Amino acid sequence: MANSEHLTILMQGGKAWTEWRQRHPSTRPDLSGIKLMGRVGDEPPKGDLSSADLSEANLMGATLWNLNMHSARLRGADARNADLRSSNFRGADLSGANLRNAALNGAELERANLRNANLSGARLYQVDCTQADFTDAVLSSSDLRGVVFNSTILEGVDLTSATLGGTVFADVDLKGIKNLTTCQHVAPSTIGIDTLYRSGGKLPEVFLRKAGIPETMIAYARSLTEHPFNFYSCFISYSAKDNLFCERVYADLLASNVRVWRFPENATWGESMWEEIDQGIKSYDKLVVVCSENALHSVPVLREIERALQREEREGRNILFPVRIDDYIFEKWEHARKSDVVAKVIGDFRGWDRGAVKYRESFERLLKTLQSATTEKPPEVGR
Repeated sequence: MANSEHLTILMQGGKAWTEWRQRHPSTRPDLSGIKLMGRVGDEPPKGDLSSADLSEANLMGATLWNLNMHSARLRGADARNADLRSSNFRGADLSGANLRNAALNGAELERANLRNANLSGARLYQVDCTQADFTDAVLSSSDLRGVVFNSTILEGVDLTSATLGGTVFADVDLKGIKNLTTCQHVAPSTIGIDTLYRSGGKLPEVFLRKAGIPETMIAYARSLTEHPFNFYSCFISYSAKDNLFCERVYADLLASNVRVWRFPENATWGESMWEEIDQGIKSYDKLVVVCSENALHSVPVLREIERALQREEREGRNILFPVRIDDYIFEKWEHARKSDVVAKVIGDFRGWDRGAVKYRESFERLLKTLQSATTEKPPEVGR
C-alpha cells in the first residue's frame, strides 16, 4: 500500500510535490496501489515521479502527460485508457502493466521493461523504444508509426493488426514475433541489415514487401536462411591498467569479423555512463571479462560480471566469457560469485606478451568459444 504521507503530498499539487522531492532527493516515493483515475484537480499532475513505486496502481483513464517517470516501478499497474503522452519512462519497470488503449505518443521508453505488458490498442506514435524489453508483450492493434525499435527485445511479442509506417527495426530479432504478417502498413518502414542477420532471414516475404523492402533485399534475406551463420556482438570489460592486452584482443576480434566494443573501468562514471554500460550488458550477446588482479578490484567490472551472470540465469545461455592474464582469480580472489566464474573454462592468456605463438593459440581458442552456438555450460575449468 502507498505511503500515506507521500500520497497526501502528491494530492496537494505539482508545486508541493516538487518542493518535497527537492528536499528529499534520495527518497523513493511509495505510491504503490494508489487510485488515481480520471483527471486530478483542474490540470494533470505535473512533476517528478522518477524512481517512484507505483506497483499495482490504478491509473485507469488518468491524465498524466509530460511526467518524469524515469526508473519508476509500475509493475502490474492498470493504466488502461490513460493519457501518458510525452512522459519519460526511460529505465522504468512496466512489466505486467495493463496499458490497453493508453496514449503514449512521444513518450520515452528507452531501456524500459515491458515484459508481459498489455499494450493492445495503445498509441505509441513516434516513441523511442531503444533497448527496451517487450518479451511476450501484447501490441495487437497498436499504433506503431514512427516507433524506433533499436536493439529492442521483441521475443514473443504479439503484433496482430498493429499499424506500421516509418517504423524502424534496427538490430532486432523479428523471427519470434507473433502474427507479423497481419500488420497494417500505411507507409514504408526501415528494416536494417543487422535485423535481417539477427532474424536469420526467417521473415515472411509478405511482411518485407509491405514494409517497402526492395525485391533484391528480399532475395538477399532468403539467402541468409540458405547459408546461415553465427551473428553476434561482443563487449569487453577490463581495467585500463591492462589496456595493451585489451587493445590487442580488440583489434584481433575486429579482424576476425566480430562486432566488438570495449569500455575501460576508469571512464567517467556518471549516471549516463552507468546507463551506457547497462545498455551494453543488456544488448550485447557475449561479455568477455579480462579477469586480472587489476580488473577484479574494480567495482564497475564486478558489477558487469554480476549483470552477465544474471542474464545467464534468466536466459539459460552463456553470456560471460572470462579470460586471465595472471593467477589472481584462482589464487587470491575472494568474492561471492567466484564459484560461478571459475566454473567456466577461463581463457588462459598468461605470458601473452612474451610469445606470439602462445598468444595466437589462446586467441584462437577464445574465438572458437565465442563463435560456438552451444548453450551448454562448459564441463571443466581451464586452469
